[in-house]
Amino acid sequence: MPFALALTVILALLALFQLALILGAPLGRFAWGGRHRVLPARLRVGSAVSILIYGLIGLIAWDRAGAVDVFPKLFSEVAMWVIFAYFVLGILMNAISRSKPERYTMTLVSLALAVVSFLIAMGMGELAVAI
Repeated sequence: MPFALALTVILALLALFQLALILGAPLGRFAWGGRHRVLPARLRVGSAVSILIYGLIGLIAWDRAGAVDVFPKLFSEVAMWVIFAYFVLGILMNAISRSKPERYTMTLVSLALAVVSFLIAMGMGELAVAI
């Protein structure tokens, strides 16, 4: 469960960052390719969708860790591997960003998310279920 907690904390911080972007904070150089200081409306919508995705990822992680029982076991097991692959792709996409702030910051964030999601997908930190 500590890995699900770590993932949730990182995702919550990212959600706050995305919310700041939605509200017009001049942090766009850290996201969405870094081309806009303040995000245009279409990218603000993307940030809102990202927050929803972070919530779903967190729920799947907690389900996989055994802290909640929302999804069938097989679904959460497979979904965590898909999430891990998504974060690995995020490492690559952020690493090739033209924006140095995004490249240097978000590549490391994606790496941390990939490592933690890998550990969750492997079943590490899973709660023991009493029978």
